[in-house]
Amino acid sequence: MYTFDESIAPQPQESLLNYIKRLRNRLSMSQQQLAAAAGIHGQSLGKLERGKTLRLNQKTKKGLAIALNIPEEYLDAVVSGLPVEGVQKKQYCPRCWKGGTNPDQAWTLPRAKHCLLCGAQLRCSCISCHEPIASFKHKFCPHCGTPYAEPGQKKSHF
Repeated sequence: MYTFDESIAPQPQESLLNYIKRLRNRLSMSQQQLAAAAGIHGQSLGKLERGKTLRLNQKTKKGLAIALNIPEEYLDAVVSGLPVEGVQKKQYCPRCWKGGTNPDQAWTLPRAKHCLLCGAQLRCSCISCHEPIASFKHKFCPHCGTPYAEPGQKKSHF
């Protein structure tokens, strides 16, 4: 669980390379230590910190978030150049969401963990193959075909 600490949030206009380097130095970690903790190759981290890589794949993002003890949304914000509040999570309620429609705005807030209507834990990936949701246009996971919504769940909350 994350507690909000403004000193670890990305600063306005902070680049990905400066953000990662600032947090790594704050934790007194070498590049090799951070790469090992994040489960990524040392050269990949070196490219990030030299500004040679400007995007993060899901594995790198998740690994860095865990190693630096920050929410993945902070890395999304830095990469996209948006403030932390402007980054929305791609997550949904497996009970309430109707596939192919836009998710409830409350589900996409960075700190949202559960549906405010039914209390179910929100999901951000396929329950079968664990691939992240790429689009809310689909009712089924494009990787394995599993439906995103739970089958047989009541859609009514009352």
